Amino acid sequence: MAKAAKTTLALTRDQFRTHAQPVAVVINGKEFKVPKKEFSTGSLGWYLSDKMDVTIDGVDVKVQIGLNLTIVGSKDLPGAAPAEAPPAAAPKPAASAPPAPPAGPVGTNEKGEADF
Repeated sequence: MAKAAKTTLALTRDQFRTHAQPVAVVINGKEFKVPKKEFSTGSLGWYLSDKMDVTIDGVDVKVQIGLNLTIVGSKDLPGAAPAEAPPAAAPKPAASAPPAPPAGPVGTNEKGEADF
């Protein structure tokens, strides 16, 4: 099967940043205003993370909402802020050779006998 052609947008990042408004979404009768977001991947869209109660057979249960609305093709728009690189790890100190163990416990001769 042939791969679908990439979507080209007639929208710029600046237009999204300046003019995109929150999107109203209704879930089980409750309205949420979903704020715009520039995802770490470079994509543009809207993101919601929240919790709400849903009733099942008279029992209220808490549910977690995770909603991404991603503008198809937005990752490829020019002008994405470069993703922050994780801080470089500090170089590990050079391993020094461990000190040589003593020939025997202090106060003993070569045979391991107490030397008083």
